[in-house]
Amino acid sequence: MLSILGIPFDENSSFLKGSAKAPQKIIEAFSSDSSNAYSENGFNCRNTEKIKILDNLELPYGELAIEKIRTIIKEELEKSNHVLSIGGDHSITFPIIEAFSAKYDSLNILHFDAHPDLYDDFDNNPFSHASPFARIMENNLVKRLVQIGIRTLNDHQIDQVNRFGVEVIEMKDFDSDLVLQFTGPVYISLDLDGLDPAYAPGVSHPEPGGLSTRNIINIIHSLKGQVIGGDIVEYNPDKDINDITATTGAKLMKELIGKIMKS
Repeated sequence: MLSILGIPFDENSSFLKGSAKAPQKIIEAFSSDSSNAYSENGFNCRNTEKIKILDNLELPYGELAIEKIRTIIKEELEKSNHVLSIGGDHSITFPIIEAFSAKYDSLNILHFDAHPDLYDDFDNNPFSHASPFARIMENNLVKRLVQIGIRTLNDHQIDQVNRFGVEVIEMKDFDSDLVLQFTGPVYISLDLDGLDPAYAPGVSHPEPGGLSTRNIINIIHSLKGQVIGGDIVEYNPDKDINDITATTGAKLMKELIGKIMKS
């Protein structure tokens, strides 16, 4: 069983709020009759015997919210379910990975993003959406972190990349024929601003020169390894145009479901 969990949380967003509204919009687009239910690898993503859409989380504030996210994910994993989380800002990934790391040995992360999100302490907030991968790496929660689409590295983040041994594939070096291979389970964290704004205008931090929707789908399809969960984050409906980004998020959601369920 794969559980789909909406996490409407943007407390740790540094520039604009709005991503708390995202889960419902993406799930509505996913459920829309405008497209059929199948991923490109042939999985019926609305098979209710294998896919369960949970109620969106109701969250408190501050560290209590982080604790509740961790607890709910842990409970789903203890049922032997896979989990795909729909955020929300990128800060949700840290407590999610805390739960996944407790279940899966030698966990890997494949991270799509314009930003490496490795700040040690952004705006005096260690739980900022600009910092989840610093928290993940300093706590040794994963053995390998691969980041694709990065195009905003500064000196501090380069130092963090070197400190933690992160494998960064910057957009300027991106090869559309890229095939990744992992030993051990793989978690995919997909920040929608990893896409070029032409494909995903509805984000708080648009960064031109990014990935296409097809680039991401091809990497997911060709990835060699067992994908056991993931998240889609940083959609801001307040910035969207004609629900383009919601529809794109729903498409990527189907492809992640298909990859998880057929891994």
